[in-house]
Amino acid sequence: MIQLFAYWKDKEMKTTDLTRGKETRVLTQLALPIMGSSLLQFTYNLVDMLLVGRLGSDAVASIGSSSFFIGLGYSINSLVVMGTAIKVAHGLGEKDPVQVKKYINAGNGLNLITAIIYGLILVLGGKFLIGFLNLGNPIVERDAYYYLAINGPIFLFNFFNLLYARVLSSHGNNRLAFKINSVGLVSNIILDPLFIYTFKLGVPGAAYATLIAQVTMFILFRIYTGDIFKYDKKLGIEKEKIKDIIKLGIPSSFQRILFTIINIFLARIIAIYGTEAIAAQKIGFQVESISFMVIGGLNGAMAAFTGQNFGAKKYDRVVSGYKAALKIGLSYSALMTTVFFAFNVPLIKLFVRDKLTVSMASSYLIVLAFSQVFSTMEVITNGLFTGIGKPHIPSIISVVFTSLRLPFALILTIPFGVNGIWMSISLSSMLKGIVAHLVYKIRIRKEFS
Repeated sequence: MIQLFAYWKDKEMKTTDLTRGKETRVLTQLALPIMGSSLLQFTYNLVDMLLVGRLGSDAVASIGSSSFFIGLGYSINSLVVMGTAIKVAHGLGEKDPVQVKKYINAGNGLNLITAIIYGLILVLGGKFLIGFLNLGNPIVERDAYYYLAINGPIFLFNFFNLLYARVLSSHGNNRLAFKINSVGLVSNIILDPLFIYTFKLGVPGAAYATLIAQVTMFILFRIYTGDIFKYDKKLGIEKEKIKDIIKLGIPSSFQRILFTIINIFLARIIAIYGTEAIAAQKIGFQVESISFMVIGGLNGAMAAFTGQNFGAKKYDRVVSGYKAALKIGLSYSALMTTVFFAFNVPLIKLFVRDKLTVSMASSYLIVLAFSQVFSTMEVITNGLFTGIGKPHIPSIISVVFTSLRLPFALILTIPFGVNGIWMSISLSSMLKGIVAHLVYKIRIRKEFS
């Protein structure tokens, strides 16, 4: 497989200067590979859901239940990923390669510790975590734990893959991550049906396929990034650099952790309506990820673009870049709103045929369609805040309004049932987008204009 990469011209690490050129063009060129990687991740998950969906709603519910705790791991890992990426981008903007290397050293060390600890938690405490959801279905609980436990060793590789991709983004080089993610996707597509059906492993088979794919990606990242991620013994790991990463990463990580914890408690409420409701939420969220592909790419592009231009003190480009990203993102989210309204049932039926699950999931898409534009505003604005080294601002906004999902859900489920939970999610996303943009206009735009 490695021979397939022989033609890659970017075998040696390249860094792109994001402080020059037309903002729209630079952002688009930077975002497209990230979007491509997001598309690959979406397809990655899509293959899993399509194949697992053939096993029935219970199988989907098993993965859906375990995904909350897998997502918690990614939220914790974002502390390292975001903090390292911000400092690397600033170092590149300041033309200081030694500082860049020191922060990569520190990020790698923190990443290893995080992956080992959380992986052990999933393996040793997975049954307790799944039991907390009170699913009331022994088969779903069993498969959910198996899937969760296998993700323990997966994190050891996936955490590093996420870090490597984000640091490459800070360098303005997303093409390499896209190519490696492509290999991961192909591996997963080949291995999923083999493990799920041929070897008759069912839900755990999907996890085994993911494990092999992530290991493959890790190996390729190490081979084709040259010395950029290689530990530099001369520089070592400085405590101050660790503190800097943690300081910058905590706001974003705390935001995501809180988001995930709230979703776990929401899952307990969803479980009241049966495993079909859990499956519906998982499938609905999977389809909604179509929207995340673009706005997530713009978030990464905005963070890297802003980081380098902020480091170079080109504040006018920070403002103009934000406006350009917002125009692109809002146009796409408006399109996705139309798609979710018009094609919700056909999209859901790609995964399951159970009438109750289809009904619940289609309602999820209709309700969440109202918040797509506002979610875009939030995510792109978050990219700007992250790039200037102020991730605490969107984190505060997210903490406040995400926390409202639980009381909103408890109130709205009384008249609307499970749809009340979908409404609580949509309403909080609307509020976050509006407030994030207002804070930008009041504080950041005024300061940099």
